[in-house]
Amino acid sequence: MAVIAVLVGLAVLAAFAVLHWYVWRRLVRDTTAGPGPARRAGTVLFVAAPLLMFGALVAERSGAPFLLQQVLAWPGFLWLALALYLLLAVLVGELARPLVRRWAERGERTPSVEAGSEAALSEEPAQVPAPEPAPSRRLFVSRVVGGAAAAAAVGTVGYGTYGVLRGPKVKRVTVPLAKLARGAHGYRIAVVSDIHLGPILGRGFTQRVVDTINATQPDLIAVVGDLVDGSVEDLGPAAAPLAGLRARHGAYFVTGNHEYFSGAEQWVDHVRELGLRPLRNARTELPWFDLAGVDDVAGEDEGKGPDFTRALGDRDRSRASVLLAHQPVVIHDAVEHGVDLQLSGHTHGGQLWPGNLVADLANPTLAGLERYGDTQLYVTRGAGAWGPPVRVGAPSDITVVELAARGA
Repeated sequence: MAVIAVLVGLAVLAAFAVLHWYVWRRLVRDTTAGPGPARRAGTVLFVAAPLLMFGALVAERSGAPFLLQQVLAWPGFLWLALALYLLLAVLVGELARPLVRRWAERGERTPSVEAGSEAALSEEPAQVPAPEPAPSRRLFVSRVVGGAAAAAAVGTVGYGTYGVLRGPKVKRVTVPLAKLARGAHGYRIAVVSDIHLGPILGRGFTQRVVDTINATQPDLIAVVGDLVDGSVEDLGPAAAPLAGLRARHGAYFVTGNHEYFSGAEQWVDHVRELGLRPLRNARTELPWFDLAGVDDVAGEDEGKGPDFTRALGDRDRSRASVLLAHQPVVIHDAVEHGVDLQLSGHTHGGQLWPGNLVADLANPTLAGLERYGDTQLYVTRGAGAWGPPVRVGAPSDITVVELAARGA
């Protein structure tokens, strides 16, 4: 197994190197007339940036000093996103290259027919300008296509970064529940997931999330996992504004897979100190429905994964039930245990297009509301971002789920 893992890793690195070489060739080598400062600077960028990217990934997962993580995170993770869109833009540029070449050739043609006729009547034969050498034309085409590709990639990543740092927008969804008592009609649950506090998103981002949630005046707040990417020691101050969450029936928390990379037990204790109530394979009976929560499936490696029997096994099924579970993949367990509504996150909606195509294959629902038998599943795209602080085609959100009683 270890040998296979090493071979797969080497194959991935080789593919990564080849793709970087291809983008370097199109954007650096083909757009420069020869060796010089511009080519050297571009080459340094295409060597140093991937090293920073791998450094950022390793530093985060290995628990390196937090200051080192912060130093590496911005350039390293931004390059991860930028490299993706540079590659996509260059591939699109290959389709545009023949059109730009024809346009360049048209500009090199001889002067108009009228000018040529006047020259024919003169005593001296007209001097027809010699066409520019092919290498100059190739250089022009490469600069036009490469410049457009670079501008498109930088613009895409820049706008996607702005969207994350600006903070999530509020999305509102009405979910009818057949068993919901009429007294709970219009009950509002603010659902937030995947905040991903870490070396990039810190205390200021948390405060924006808290302010956005409180402005919706929810009846209940559900934090459905992946709150952090780091230890309580490093990120405790960043999470502190969560103590300001306000809702009539309080704020609840369930673990996500990233909590298990970051010290889940310590974080569960810490969010409890901040005023959130962890639901660890447990439930609470609210006046009009049961609210349950299960640990994330990543906890199974520590013997603390989801336990649906413990959370839901002995409840009164005539009452409506809402389940908090980080990953949508547990929806089939929720159906088996008669859950009316499952609230999840985890997918980020794909975060970076075309990553949504892969995420859609790995999850029963990528984002939004879908029905599975008698159970409905709502998946939020999440408030933050993992890795690159960039979202493209998957805007961040905090969702206010408004419950509706049938016949109310």
